[in-house]
Amino acid sequence: MSTMTLTPVTRPAGGGVTALGRHSLALAQRSLIKTTRTPEALIDVTIQPVIFLLLFTYLFGGAIADGNRHAYLQFLLPGMLAQSVAMGGMALGQNLNADIEKGVFDRFRSLPISRAAPLVGAVLADVVRYLTVCVVMLGFGTIVMGFRVETGVVPTLAAVALSIAFGLCFCWISVWVGMLARSSGAVQGIMFLLVLPLSFGSDVYVRTDTLPEVVQSFVAVNPITPLVATIRGLLTGGPVAGPLTTTLIWMAGLLAVFVPLALRAYARRA
Repeated sequence: MSTMTLTPVTRPAGGGVTALGRHSLALAQRSLIKTTRTPEALIDVTIQPVIFLLLFTYLFGGAIADGNRHAYLQFLLPGMLAQSVAMGGMALGQNLNADIEKGVFDRFRSLPISRAAPLVGAVLADVVRYLTVCVVMLGFGTIVMGFRVETGVVPTLAAVALSIAFGLCFCWISVWVGMLARSSGAVQGIMFLLVLPLSFGSDVYVRTDTLPEVVQSFVAVNPITPLVATIRGLLTGGPVAGPLTTTLIWMAGLLAVFVPLALRAYARRA
């Protein structure tokens, strides 16, 4: 009587850059479908930035800019665009944390996909959020509030592209926190504690030379500061090369530090 040998079925390795890209794009599509079914999830990149822009321009602009609210709008909007991009990534960590708690990532682990694909795919899907906040801020500011782009179409597109690229780098902090925190609510609280000091401890709202020296020292090493300066230069004129170089260095540093941390935390959590 012959015996039959059973060969164990092994999970195909999803390694390789090509496989990672393919799997990540498929999971990014999943995230986008989820977003279209819950459009209220885009409130933080649509309605919230508009409310902030209106509040700071019309409540504080007169006092800060000696009654010239339009001049303050020209100063404020590029800074608030940078802030909104940084804040837009907060939801990513919350969503990933919620998916882990619901067991979604357990299903991902059973699939023959790259280990990092769920995280990379979620980050790629966030491009839509960053593009949305750029279009909303510039569109509302220009059409409704009277903001004027003083440079041209190409610099404006460059400002949008830089904002999206920075958001994709900065959001890895949120991914890392999402892997560590015990609940999605905790992710939001932790990220607010990080993003708000970075936003207000920069030249988003007021010029750096009006701040106390101690705060100026923090502003000088704040990654939001060179991003704001670059976007202002691209939209309203001014130096671009210096702050752009610093911004690119910060972006590379964020990726170098927080992508490995996030992947390591994901391997332990999921």
